[in-house]
Amino acid sequence: MKDGFFRIACATPPLRVADCGYNAAQIIAMTKEAAAQAVKLVIFPELCLTGYTCGDLFLQQILLDGALQALRTILQETADLSCICVVGLPIRHAGALYNCAAVCYQGKVLGMVPKQHLPNHGEFYEQRHFTSGTPADHRTVWQADGIAPCPFGAEQLFICQECPDFTFGVELCEDVWVADTPSVRMARMGATLIGNLSCSDEIIGKAAYRRTMLQAKSGSLLCAYAYADAGMGESTQDMVFAGHNLILENSSILAQSDLFSSGLLCAEVDLQRMTAERQRSSTFQPLPMTTVCTTFSMPQTETTLHRFVSPTPFVPTGKEELSERCETILTLQATGLATRLRHIGSRHAVVGLSGGLDSTLALIVMVHAFDLLGWERDGILAVTMPCFGTTDRTYQNACRLAKAYGAVLREIPIQKSVRQHFADIGQDESVHDVTYENGQARERTQVLMDLANQCGGIVVGTGDLSELALGWATYNGDHMSMYAVNASIPKTLVRYLVQYEAGRTDADLRAVLLDVLDTPVSPELLPPEPDGTIAQKTEDLVGPYELHDFFLYYVLRFGFTPSKIYRLAVYALGERYEAAVILKWLRSFYRRFFSQQFKRSCLPDAPKVGSVTLSPRGDWRMPSDASRELWLADLEQLSCNAEK
Repeated sequence: MKDGFFRIACATPPLRVADCGYNAAQIIAMTKEAAAQAVKLVIFPELCLTGYTCGDLFLQQILLDGALQALRTILQETADLSCICVVGLPIRHAGALYNCAAVCYQGKVLGMVPKQHLPNHGEFYEQRHFTSGTPADHRTVWQADGIAPCPFGAEQLFICQECPDFTFGVELCEDVWVADTPSVRMARMGATLIGNLSCSDEIIGKAAYRRTMLQAKSGSLLCAYAYADAGMGESTQDMVFAGHNLILENSSILAQSDLFSSGLLCAEVDLQRMTAERQRSSTFQPLPMTTVCTTFSMPQTETTLHRFVSPTPFVPTGKEELSERCETILTLQATGLATRLRHIGSRHAVVGLSGGLDSTLALIVMVHAFDLLGWERDGILAVTMPCFGTTDRTYQNACRLAKAYGAVLREIPIQKSVRQHFADIGQDESVHDVTYENGQARERTQVLMDLANQCGGIVVGTGDLSELALGWATYNGDHMSMYAVNASIPKTLVRYLVQYEAGRTDADLRAVLLDVLDTPVSPELLPPEPDGTIAQKTEDLVGPYELHDFFLYYVLRFGFTPSKIYRLAVYALGERYEAAVILKWLRSFYRRFFSQQFKRSCLPDAPKVGSVTLSPRGDWRMPSDASRELWLADLEQLSCNAEK
């Protein structure tokens, strides 16, 4: 439950039609099994205490009494469990019969929820036996001998006192198949989780339709969704039921059962994440709380995670999906640049080509943009500017890239101009401090800007999202350009984009791109090693980009606390990095992220290609002098707990 993680389950027990005692025993056993697996909420199928396919037996008094007695047994046998179970049964109330979900917890029924939309087509004739339920704002109460009174009505909300993010509502089968589902109002009133008790017959193609529908529903409502379906044991006189259970979170399927199976389907949902999604969505409009809300107490415990957490959240895991994503991103970048060039009436673009990853990707984007416009590539001016830290490897790769892509290559060594500048300001060249490094970066930017003026073009920026987050850019140096094509691409994704390009080019160009990928990331502002290799390696100084990109995603996308991000990082990347190393670089991330905002407050235009950017005009608006103490204090608490 801590950090918003809740382990939930959908259960399909083996049933016997009209044998309430047998069915109750199966439900009790599965609820205990769920509780033993630290499940906090388990959803059972529709009318599971009697079986859905009882037909006119629903009008028999003995069946209704048997279902009620079975409910009493479930309440008694699960009273000591810290697990809510939601079971389906027929309920008499105010002179009518309803198809209901009983929300049971620690010996009590928290609420009785009737089905609103009763099918009366095909093999389903619920209107023959049941009355349609109405929302709980009518404030009616259901009671029975031996069971404490509880609210009766649809669209009730159930709220955990200790963790209000755990707020759930219940709907039944057909309720989710209609145009205006009850879940819409429940979600807008605060439910982050919807449970569905269902008995959906299986026919060809229905499973795929059901899956798509639930993905769309959980996505549009920014919620988790638990769908429990009936299976073996229901009558097959006219229909077959497959027990197709699904647990979803904001359109992603976390777990899915095989068709024609039974048992528990478990997954951890991140309800804090759903709350964060809603907070940042201007189109998710809450509704006033007009329904019945029942609170319950459930002590917070540590949820053991089993769900997949990607170590590279910016990068898709599937090969086909990754290729499709890379193609889309390159097209977005190229389209943005092409639109800008066409708008300003310029057929020339200038880029500083270092032979490193970022400038290589910028050149690739420029080539795609010129091809998109149908322009000759000689309008691309690639400039290599060797200085004190330039190695032969990166220099040669820059030259080979420009030639292979058909760009105009211009070499402008800047050692003399930088030395003149050092002499002008009194900088000792033997002192390799920040002035020594930034003097080179700013000289390169000045050269690029002036060359752009000469040819009537624009300077295309090369810096990426990860560098902007860490402030790993020279203010008014590589920090500045006239259009920054990589500004919303994190470093981990830059690598995949270049690799994707390498996979579809000729052998000579592929060899260069692969060597660029194999080159250590470096600004090359300090002299090389005696053997001519790169001495200044970025990740040795600021930390692994793999970690920083992981931190960045959860900081910007969901606003998670540092302690939760640390927990996720250890879970996803713990085999690659020790926990102490992750904590060290997470501290560094927050320090740099807060202190370097001033660089992000005046960024050039850049195309947004993903859900996370740092543009001061769009996704991220932060004061340059904001304090980081709350975030660091949260991490300090982690350190204190680790020492105990």
